[in-house]
Amino acid sequence: MDLSEREKMAAGEWYCCFDPELDGLRWQAREAVHQHNTMSPVERGNLGPALAALFADAGENVFIEAPFHCSYGINISLGRRVYMNAGCTILDSGSVRIGDGSMLGPGVHIYCAEHHKDRELRGAGIEIARPVTVGSSVWIGGGAILVGGVTIGDGAIIGAGAVVTRDVAAGATVVGNPARAVAAGSD
Repeated sequence: MDLSEREKMAAGEWYCCFDPELDGLRWQAREAVHQHNTMSPVERGNLGPALAALFADAGENVFIEAPFHCSYGINISLGRRVYMNAGCTILDSGSVRIGDGSMLGPGVHIYCAEHHKDRELRGAGIEIARPVTVGSSVWIGGGAILVGGVTIGDGAIIGAGAVVTRDVAAGATVVGNPARAVAAGSD
C-alpha cells in the first residue's frame, strides 16, 4: 500500500510538500491564523477559536499574541499556560509539543521541515519533517530559532537570538549561534 504524502510527512519520511492535500491543509491553517490575527483582542481572548480548533491540543490558559503564524496547526500540541509573544512562527510539518508553563518571547521561530539537499529534489518540493519538543517551564528568548529534531528539557532557558540545532538538557541555559551551554554560575 502506497502512503499518501500526508502519511509520509506524519511518519517522518521524505514527502512532496506540493501535494494537493497538504496544500489544502495549509489553506485551512492560513484561514485560522488570519482570523486569530485580525480579531479584536476582546473578541479573540487568549486564543482565537478557529486556531484553538485547528491545533492538535491546546491546554487551559494558552495565550498567543498576534501576529502568529503556523503552516499546518494540526501538528501543534500546547500544554497549560503556554505563552507566545507577538511574531512567533511554527512551521509544523512535524509534531511540535510545548509543555506546561513554557514561554516564547517575540519572534521565536520553530522549523520542522528539512528540505532535500539535492537541488532537483528540493526544487520538486521534497522534504522531511522532524519533530520539536519543548519541555515544561522553558523560557525561549526573543528571536530564537529551533530547528527540527531538537528536544528542549524542562526548565531550560534559550537566550534571545539563539539558534538551537541540538538537544538542550533540562535546566540548561544556551546562547549563541549555534546555541551552546553557558557555564554554571556565569549568569
